[in-house]
Amino acid sequence: MQLVELIEQAVVGLGYELVDFETSPRARLLRVFIDRPEGVTIDDCTVVSNHLSRLFVVENVDYDRLEISSPGLDRPLKKPADFERFAGQEAQLRMRLPFNGQRNFSGVLAGLKNDVVLLQGAEVAYELPLAQIEKARLVPKF
Repeated sequence: MQLVELIEQAVVGLGYELVDFETSPRARLLRVFIDRPEGVTIDDCTVVSNHLSRLFVVENVDYDRLEISSPGLDRPLKKPADFERFAGQEAQLRMRLPFNGQRNFSGVLAGLKNDVVLLQGAEVAYELPLAQIEKARLVPKF
């Protein structure tokens, strides 16, 4: 089982969603971003950290430092379900290759239809292929 699958299984088993997972070169730093509908507290991070630390000992995962965090207000959108869950919220998207002459888009998410992200820009609606999105994040409102 790959490390990300191991972490996702453990995090989901604790009742959280694995939003993202990052490693440093040679996997010395493991950074895990978790979420749940009611938000993430420091106590949630502690629970996940303690659980993963014990799991890594059992599974012989070699690392120096483990960080557990919420995804933040500018949460990355990674999974198809994210684009549906956060419909109605403002987002910024970057495409792998130019789409209609541009790579960066911003607007209000309008959901996902047949693996196409629907995004309502200021003056135009975009239909962006999910497979071509390099990076997508929510835009925080203050």
